[in-house]
Amino acid sequence: MPTQNLDVLQLRAEIAANAARLIAQDGADYDTARRKAARQVLGVDRPAPNLMPDNFQIEDEVRKYQSLFGGPGQAARLNAMRETALQVMDQLADFRPYLTGAVLNGTAGEHDDIHLQLFADSAKEVEIYLLNRNVNIEISETPHFKGGRHEAVETVSFMWHKERIHAELYDFHDLRGALKPRGDGRLQRVDTAGLRALMANDETLEQDE
Repeated sequence: MPTQNLDVLQLRAEIAANAARLIAQDGADYDTARRKAARQVLGVDRPAPNLMPDNFQIEDEVRKYQSLFGGPGQAARLNAMRETALQVMDQLADFRPYLTGAVLNGTAGEHDDIHLQLFADSAKEVEIYLLNRNVNIEISETPHFKGGRHEAVETVSFMWHKERIHAELYDFHDLRGALKPRGDGRLQRVDTAGLRALMANDETLEQDE
């Protein structure tokens, strides 16, 4: 007979797998995908918290899904997005750019955009820099990466070589402690040197296969 703990783990895994499919196929964000997947699996709107997979588990399932169904197209898409991210980061070097999100963790697909975090004296500096280069920007807000206790940060969004870029604008002091690895040991963000190293490593792995 399966134990209660085993049942919980199995349900959590099923929810994570369904959420990953929604993310990969439809471009759903993680929170929306998790809620929809839980409703599909459990048939309730507010499941017990211990049944809900965290982002790390869902991300692993997205990676599995893409390895099964993404094929070479997903890898090519990821490489192209990383190349574009590097170009943008080089242009924004004065604002200490870091790459984060799906393009960094390798799960980016057709529905994903490029997400950057910039660290500057003021958000206006970044806006003026882009506007002076005839870049059309949209301004919104994004939750602070340090959590709900901190105010949301201004975010500028713009197109760059047919890719959508979202750059979150942080103060310099926000960078302190931001480079710690995630709970699963993976990097949360990388600078241009880190991105170049990641791309070089991926290229080496492809050549070895």
